[in-house]
Amino acid sequence: MALATVVSTWGSAPRPRGSHMIVHGDGRFEGSVSGGCVESDILATAAAVIAGAPAQLKHYGVADAAAWEVGLPCGGEIDVLIQPVSEVGFPPALFAQIAAARARGERLSVSTDLATGQSALGEREGTFVNRYDPPRRLLIIGAVQIAQALAGLAREIGVAVTVIDPRARFLTAERFPGVTLDDRWPDEAIAALRPDPATAIVTLSHDIKIDDPALIAALAGPAAYVGALGSRRSHAARRDRLAAAGVAAGAVERIDAPVGLDIGAVGPAEIALSIAAAMVAAFNTPPDPGAR
Repeated sequence: MALATVVSTWGSAPRPRGSHMIVHGDGRFEGSVSGGCVESDILATAAAVIAGAPAQLKHYGVADAAAWEVGLPCGGEIDVLIQPVSEVGFPPALFAQIAAARARGERLSVSTDLATGQSALGEREGTFVNRYDPPRRLLIIGAVQIAQALAGLAREIGVAVTVIDPRARFLTAERFPGVTLDDRWPDEAIAALRPDPATAIVTLSHDIKIDDPALIAALAGPAAYVGALGSRRSHAARRDRLAAAGVAAGAVERIDAPVGLDIGAVGPAEIALSIAAAMVAAFNTPPDPGAR
């Protein structure tokens, strides 16, 4: 196999630095380094690298409309390193090490010498360093129909999902295949899972005995996004209950309610889509250093 990695970008680059595309010797591939503009050339270069050619660092810029050349019509420029998946390129053992670190919730860094195409664990001066963060997390409170759709959407965008609900009839593997299930009371589960700035928490049960303790626990930590299902009227009542429970007014303001972006959503799947979009927006918005 060969691994292609975006190592530099300028202008309107379609994929950020660190983006990968992996190519098998039989022509199969996964991932991308552009919006499809240069992938054909990457495949050809990868075939040569797999056949024994050394790692190659390639530059792609604006396409010349008068020539049949590979380029980026969007106006951006990228540098892409294509290296063999081997001990003289990207050692195969690194894949398992990256996966294990992500499973532990830890960041792992890999340094690559762009001149030789050799990669190794750790951060080394004068090399290209790619940092592999643990997956973002979504804690869904309430194993309801919206949660089923939301869990699927979140997994598709690389977010690790845990559905929390003490009601055994709701929380079943048949209803949530391939999803981590937690039957503890939400406040206990959230405290144990220790939300961080890469975590979103959404309450969907519509049962104040389940949702309110979850929100109190969620607002006590640094989660990137906290959302709650319900109308504006029900949220006003919720604000009063949380205030009576001792939650500071500033903390209550963190709750996105009614949950999700206003896209005129109708039905569980569309509501789930609006929630997923709001969650992604929160993840991708730099934190306000002056926020409390």
